[in-house]
Amino acid sequence: MFLELPEPLVERRLRLEAPERMNVRGEILEPLNTDAVSAACARFIEEKVDTVAVCFLHAYANPDHELKAAEVVREMMPDATLSLSHEVAPELREYDRTSTTVANAYVQPLAERYMAGLEKGLLAAGVSAPLQIMLSNGGICSAETAAAFPVRLVESGPCGGALAAAYWAKQKGTEKVLAFDMGGTTAKAILSGEGVFPITTESEVARVYRFKRGSGLPLLVPVMDMIEIGAGGGSIARLNKMGLPAVGPESSGSVPGPACYGQGGVQPTVTDADLALGLLNPDYFLGGQMVLDIETARRALSDLGGSLEMDHDQMALGIYRMVNENMANAARVHAAERGIDIRGYAMVATGGAGPVHACGVAERLSIKKVIVPPVAGVGSAFGLMLAPISFDFARSYVSRLKNLDLVRLNRLFSEMEEAGVDVVAEAGVKAGDIQVERLADVRYVGQGHEIRIAVSSGALGDGATAQIKSAFEAEYTRVYGRICEGLDIEAVHWRVRV
Repeated sequence: MFLELPEPLVERRLRLEAPERMNVRGEILEPLNTDAVSAACARFIEEKVDTVAVCFLHAYANPDHELKAAEVVREMMPDATLSLSHEVAPELREYDRTSTTVANAYVQPLAERYMAGLEKGLLAAGVSAPLQIMLSNGGICSAETAAAFPVRLVESGPCGGALAAAYWAKQKGTEKVLAFDMGGTTAKAILSGEGVFPITTESEVARVYRFKRGSGLPLLVPVMDMIEIGAGGGSIARLNKMGLPAVGPESSGSVPGPACYGQGGVQPTVTDADLALGLLNPDYFLGGQMVLDIETARRALSDLGGSLEMDHDQMALGIYRMVNENMANAARVHAAERGIDIRGYAMVATGGAGPVHACGVAERLSIKKVIVPPVAGVGSAFGLMLAPISFDFARSYVSRLKNLDLVRLNRLFSEMEEAGVDVVAEAGVKAGDIQVERLADVRYVGQGHEIRIAVSSGALGDGATAQIKSAFEAEYTRVYGRICEGLDIEAVHWRVRV
C-alpha cells in the first residue's frame, strides 16, 4: 500500500501514440498510421528530444510496424538515437518490454558519447587494441554493440567480481561458490554451482523503497541472478521512525564520505563502525594513502547511540551485526527460492568492504569456508580479464509442447544463432571458437513464471518435445520437489547464448 516507485524516465507529455494493431501471432489488424509517427517526431523536434524509444504491442512477433516507424524517425530526426523494442527486448510482457526499451533509450546518447570518447582517448594514449565492454550476463562485447544496447551493462561490475570468485574458488578445489561483493553503497551475492552462474531476465534497477522487489524499474535483460541489499561501507546508520537502529540504503558517498574520512561527514557509517571495532587499520587505508580519524568515527557513533544508552563500541558492534544479518537473510531466502542448500558452499569476498564482513555473513549462513583473495578490492576488474566474448538473444513463441511447431522453432533458433555469430565475430572471435547454447523458459499452463532449461543443438526433430518435457520435469523437481501430473506444459521464451 505504501510502496514507493521511481519517477518515470519519460515525462507524460513526451509519451506519444501512433494508431496501429498487431495480434499475438504477429498478424496485422490495423496498419501503422505513419502520419501519426511524423506528428510525434515533429513534437519531439520542438521539444529538443535527442533519443527515441519505439514500443508497439506484440512487436516481438512481427517487427514490421516498428521498422516502419523507425524509417520515419530516422528521416525526420537523423541525429537522434533510436531504440526499438523488438531489438532491445523481443519478449512478451508489454510493460517490462517498454520499460527496458525506454531505459535503453534513456542512456543511449550518453553511452555513445562515452564509448566514442573512451576509444579516442585510448588511441591517443597509443592503445590500438579493440575496446571490449563487460555485460550484465558475464560476457563481453564490442564497444559498438554496447553503445547500441547500453541497458545490458546494468550490474555488469558485480558480474566481473563473480567471475573472479569462481576462478579463485576453483584454485581452491571448489565450484560451489557464493560470490559476495560489498562496496561503498550496496552488497551483492551471486550463487554458482559447478562454476556456472545462473542468468535471469527478471531484474530491476533504481529501487527506491529499501531495495525491495517491485519498487524499481523492471528490465528484460540477461543478468546474473543476484541479490542486493542497500548496505555498503558508506551506508549511513540512523534511527528509524520507531527509534530503532537501521543501516542504509542512504549512503554518504565518497564526498563527504564516512565521518572517519575527515571531510565533513558527521553521520556514522558502516566504515566508521568497522574502524571502531578494529577491523580497519587507520594508518593503512587505501594502501597507506589515507589516514582514518578513529576519534571522529567514535564521536559519530556515540552521538547516534546516546538516546539508546549505548557507547561507541556497542553501537559499532550493533551496526556490524545488523549489516551481516541483513545480507545473510537475503542470501538465505535467495538460495531457498532456488532450491539450493548453501551450507556446503564456499564464500569468496570481493569489493572494498567484502573481506571485512565476509566471515560474519558466512557464520550466519553456516558456511565454513571463506576465501579472501589478495586483490579483493579490485576483484571485478580482475574478473573482466576472465570474461568470454558473449551475447544473449531471446524470442517469444508461446506454445504448449504438444502443439509445438518445430519448423517455426528451428527458424527462430537459426535466426538468433546467425545474429549471435555476427556479434561475437565482430568482437574478434574466430569461427572455430564460437560456441552456442540454447535455452527455453517453460512452465505449466496457467503459471505466471517459468523455469529455464537447456535445449539440444542442431535441427529439432520428433524427439525434441519429449526432451524438453523431460528436462523441465527434472528441473521442476529439483526446485519444488515434485511435478504436477496431468497438467499441460508450455514454452514461453526461446533463448540463445553465443
